Amino acid sequence: MHHRTISTLVSHPNILRERCSRHFRTGISSQAKALVQDLLPPEWYKVAYARLIKLSHVLQNVEQINGRLTHTYDGSIIAGDHIASQMQTFNSLVKPFIASPIRYHSYWNNIERTRSVSGACFSKPTDWNTVTLNSLTKICNLLNISAQQRSSVRLTVCPQATQHHIWRGALEEVLRDLKYEMDSVKCKSRTFRMAEQIASTCIQFFAETASVSVSDSPSWMRPTPMKKVEEPQLSRKWEEVLEMFVDLSKCISKEEGLAYHASKIESMKEGLYQIRDILIEKNISYKEAQRQDCLVQKKLSKSLGHSSKCLFTLLLYYLYGTVRDIEVEVCGALHGSGRNFSLCIGKVLPSDDERMVRNGVKQLGRALGIFKFVWETAAVGAALELHGHLWCLGAEEKTLTYRGNVYYVHGIRL
Repeated sequence: MHHRTISTLVSHPNILRERCSRHFRTGISSQAKALVQDLLPPEWYKVAYARLIKLSHVLQNVEQINGRLTHTYDGSIIAGDHIASQMQTFNSLVKPFIASPIRYHSYWNNIERTRSVSGACFSKPTDWNTVTLNSLTKICNLLNISAQQRSSVRLTVCPQATQHHIWRGALEEVLRDLKYEMDSVKCKSRTFRMAEQIASTCIQFFAETASVSVSDSPSWMRPTPMKKVEEPQLSRKWEEVLEMFVDLSKCISKEEGLAYHASKIESMKEGLYQIRDILIEKNISYKEAQRQDCLVQKKLSKSLGHSSKCLFTLLLYYLYGTVRDIEVEVCGALHGSGRNFSLCIGKVLPSDDERMVRNGVKQLGRALGIFKFVWETAAVGAALELHGHLWCLGAEEKTLTYRGNVYYVHGIRL
């Protein structure tokens, strides 16, 4: 392979990824090894590794968590296309090192030790694609859950995830997440400022309509609302929130940097359309508030389908108190048969910084938790072994355990 061709593949990782996907075959047989060596000779790895070292210095305090770039130590958002492009290049260049463990990095030296864990899980070109977990359907597809079991999953999840306090909390968290990112933007257009105002108004609406039903105290401790002498105000409905979300969606859809939030607002509108006629009243009795809450839960449970991104957002909030879709850089296929199965997922890190590794493990832990929750809810009748993998430049091979799952830290080096 000519030096110019090698430089082209290093400088344009998309071309490299397409070429790998076209030629790389399942498994790590001798034929596959020869194929990868022909595709990417040692010279390519030398050039790419040098590029990775430079990028790792630039990205040493930058981590990508569910599509958002943040500083490792203070959690602040990193805006700008330049860093995002460098992170994308880093991830693209690392994956051929992982996908081709022939002679080029330390993972191959320990392949016999970890073959049963990761060798089988990451054997197809599609395993190296970034996967965004944003619906129950996507989770079930990855777990090969049957149609009948999917119906059972939905019927079990809906009553839990559509409880009124979960619904309200998820909506407020979506708005807070959007507002947090908006506050990090310096140059703001007129449309952007309008979106900020709508988001703030909507957050204020939730604060004003918080009722006693949201409280954790038992019903006998909650006083009966006093009757007002003045003329009562018109009752408010969920339709007001829907109208604000519609306007908010129109505004932020025009802002390129807020594309993710625009899609999240769109997904939550699905639930708002179903309950727009239900009242939101603050000064009512506990029993009346409970009746309205049950009505919200009933309508959402009936209308939100298995593929609903709104339902998945509610599930994320129910399980973790967060609403951001989970992004996984590497996701292997389900392996096994009978009563034993395994699933492996992975994440690429710019450095082996202890805090960055810990954050990576926590992120993979949430993803594995979703898989475990759906698997157990589907009552498959078989054991599912879950593993997480983290690849860091120059890291020492080690194993970590977090909340019952095993995580393997792999070093990438020549």
